[in-house]
Amino acid sequence: MKRYLATSAVLALASGSAMASGLDRTGQPIGIIFEEGNYAEFSFATTSVDLSGDDRDLSPFVTPSTSGDVGERFNMFGAGYKRDLNEKLSFALIFDQPWGVDVNYPVDGSAWLGGTTAQADSNSITALLRYKFNERFSAHGGIRYQEIDGEINLAGAAYAAIPGGTYNVKVDKDGAFGWVAGVAYEIPEIALRAALTYSSEIEHEFDLTETFAGFPLASGSSTTKTKTPQSVNLDFQTGIAQDTLLFGGIRWAEHSVTNLVPGILDRDLIDLDDSVTYTLGIGRAFNENWSGSVALIYADADGDDLVSPLAPTHGYEAIRLGVQYKQDNMTVSAGVRYTQLGDAVASPGGNPVTDFEDNDAVSFGLKVGFHF
Repeated sequence: MKRYLATSAVLALASGSAMASGLDRTGQPIGIIFEEGNYAEFSFATTSVDLSGDDRDLSPFVTPSTSGDVGERFNMFGAGYKRDLNEKLSFALIFDQPWGVDVNYPVDGSAWLGGTTAQADSNSITALLRYKFNERFSAHGGIRYQEIDGEINLAGAAYAAIPGGTYNVKVDKDGAFGWVAGVAYEIPEIALRAALTYSSEIEHEFDLTETFAGFPLASGSSTTKTKTPQSVNLDFQTGIAQDTLLFGGIRWAEHSVTNLVPGILDRDLIDLDDSVTYTLGIGRAFNENWSGSVALIYADADGDDLVSPLAPTHGYEAIRLGVQYKQDNMTVSAGVRYTQLGDAVASPGGNPVTDFEDNDAVSFGLKVGFHF
């Protein structure tokens, strides 16, 4: 059964994440550190988002309308390298794109929010060491470096109080360091592993360019500090029958620490709730080459359903299907995930203006791994 120990980690990453709580996209996985021997992998995932809402009728001066599809397709790339340094010590290098947002309200859509856009991208490199005290207990930890940049445009009747009626802020790329630490317990004979991993928050100091359309005297440059969330991941797997694996995980992320308050506008543009994400699935080896898995995922976000227009969802439910083919030293994994996005109310400044209901997303992922 040991040859199927990596099933849960491989198929989970292959399918990617789809509009996770807050800005979370990958869940910051570290499963590669548990691969047997020396190993390298490359992955790609794409997510198509169907995200639309209906304006509330709140003013005789604003004619409500539907928002149109505000969710933009996004892609993610990943890579990893793991090497055994000796019988007890191993090293891994992981590249992922943990945080992001792609939202675009069509100008001819929502009267309250039409023209509002948000885009943020991130790249992260994590260097890990794992030390095996014995066959059952190990500890892992290391450093993480990440870079983030983005741009936000506020428009529509909801932002009429802003000087000029339209506002844009460009967030220059900034890099900063954090750290990772964790422990694991294993019983190889029954394919059991439980791994607890803590990721620290990372603070960025961004240079901003703020532009108020129609009111150029207010435009200028500023700086602000922003944190990405600390998080805790508990991942587990265990054999429950011949060639059958039960796996799952719990992830807590403190999204509420993430804010963006430009110096001139002096208003928080991000309003996110902390979240807990639960995963439970089963993997099955069909023969020496083929295996598959199915998993259910539920994300529970704190607070009410009033959210930032830049992230107009509140929790989600998902199902993920994966398949894996192994030949010699190469493993190819593919996955598809359907996500039912939680209903939410876009509420700039806490004022509810647009209801988002019955939205979803579909993700596809592919990963190729090599043992050497």
